Amino acid sequence: MTDFRYIGWAEYGNLTEALAEKIRSSGKAFDLVVGIARGGIPVAMVVSDRLGLKIDTITVRSYSGIAERGSIRILSTLTEGIKGKRVLLVDDLVDQGDTMIGVKGFLSEKGAKIVETAVLFKKPWSKTHPDCFLETTEEWIVFPFELSEVNGLRKARGDALQAPQ
Repeated sequence: MTDFRYIGWAEYGNLTEALAEKIRSSGKAFDLVVGIARGGIPVAMVVSDRLGLKIDTITVRSYSGIAERGSIRILSTLTEGIKGKRVLLVDDLVDQGDTMIGVKGFLSEKGAKIVETAVLFKKPWSKTHPDCFLETTEEWIVFPFELSEVNGLRKARGDALQAPQ
């Protein structure tokens, strides 16, 4: 059975600020923040703002439901040139790691000088270890921008729903 952790807007804001501060205090320099759509975009927006960096996004599909994954597909690509740039790749979390590994490889193939990764949460079974993260968890994290979607999937599975905290 999957355990769920519901993140409210206030906690989400605190987490994104904490990630941005952790990256800033590392002293590492980047030229561009790339957010993985969908969940990585709000995180990337905060990180890019706090670090004073340009932002770009990339769209990838891999999930088909709760804990149901398919192979990754990159559906849209960058508008910023990345050749020779130090790129910070951002997502909300890394689960199996296939998306992060695939996009990191894609950015490297496109000529990024370095690609480092940052997420709010990582799963202990992930195939990749983000360069910067806040917490390791086995829970299914439900972010405030996906509440209706996840509850709809849970209802379809016959799960008992809990109210967000």
